[in-house]
Amino acid sequence: MTSADKKPVRVGVFGLLGSGNLGNDGSLEAVLGYLRAEHPEAVVDALCGGPEAVTARFGIPATRMHWNRAEYRTASRVGAIASKGLGKLVDVFRTAAWVRRHDVVIVPGMGVLEATLPLRPWGFPYSLFLLCASGRLLGTRVALVSVGAAEIRNRPTRALVRWSARFAAYRSYRDAQSRDAMRAMGVDTTHDEVYPDLAFSLPTPPTSAPSGSPGPVCLGVMDFHGGNDDRARAEEIHRRYLDGTIRFVRVLVEEGRPVRLLTGDDCDEAVVAAILDAVDSSLVTAAEPASLADLMKEMAAADSVVAVRYHNLICALKTGTPVLALCYAAKSDALMARMGLGAYCHPAREVDADRLLEQFRALEKNSADLRQTLAERNLDAARQLDEQFAALTATLFPATDPTHAHSHVHARQESP
Repeated sequence: MTSADKKPVRVGVFGLLGSGNLGNDGSLEAVLGYLRAEHPEAVVDALCGGPEAVTARFGIPATRMHWNRAEYRTASRVGAIASKGLGKLVDVFRTAAWVRRHDVVIVPGMGVLEATLPLRPWGFPYSLFLLCASGRLLGTRVALVSVGAAEIRNRPTRALVRWSARFAAYRSYRDAQSRDAMRAMGVDTTHDEVYPDLAFSLPTPPTSAPSGSPGPVCLGVMDFHGGNDDRARAEEIHRRYLDGTIRFVRVLVEEGRPVRLLTGDDCDEAVVAAILDAVDSSLVTAAEPASLADLMKEMAAADSVVAVRYHNLICALKTGTPVLALCYAAKSDALMARMGLGAYCHPAREVDADRLLEQFRALEKNSADLRQTLAERNLDAARQLDEQFAALTATLFPATDPTHAHSHVHARQESP
């Protein structure tokens, strides 16, 4: 068979994509960039949360992840509960049929193996399990690429996540503690590698040099109520986060600093509205970013950034803008340490405006040195992601790359 006669590789991408989360869509954008550069012959489509948005933005066919369109609404009536139950059964066959049509399925980044934000086992963990189990049964290689993981206490969620990881043909993590968490949950991680988050491979906008006088501050907000283990005090955590953030903004405004509010998910708009309502000043404005590229443009023009969401932090770090992290999970601390800013972390669950301001002033004082550090760490991150994409090609597309045809990098199917 000549190369012209070869069937194109059929690649599926899977996740909560097109659902309003900029970080998730940024991870998809990074993988599509890799596929288009290295495997332009591949035929790509998605099984995702927001198929219309994915098709409109990325130009690939997309299928809804769930048969039940009300999957993420709380079901209270008997009919709605029955529909959800039926949907879980139908999704077994829908997912398997979709997986069967592909040679390779890629789960691009995202915290798919963690429960650091509120999560029900029969939601996304169940969907991921169906995907990975279908891949194992039908011989389709499933790759979890630069994903986040955390040890999970809830037993059903823990079991679904563990078996999903075991069934995958390829796994890599966005930090070492994610790999450690999967090992602690009973997954053999001997052949698993750690690479930076996929968003570090996205293009970076030009950065403006900081002016001599204090310039704008970007504040990345989040509709934060704690994680899975914080449900009992979710409102208390949210109130403390919001009050501390508002106080911080007030002080900056009193000093004449322009503050630009940034979101990372559609749900964050409520927090933006609350801050604008509490701080009545023309110095406080809100952006409407539609992508990580939009976020990076905003941050590249700022003197400094304070942010909560993981991918907001990445956008600031990638543009080389000094950032203070409000950390809600260990992944944020690990990211900041990796990029040389480990001293500039503040707990999102216990925001203390005075301490936050103290850390912010230290961040700005050391801005020049931090920008130099970030420039060096970003080069290293880009190099590591090039290595990851080469490993992906060797593992998932051996037939398209003769030089890697006999490579065994990551190529293993683990026994469950």
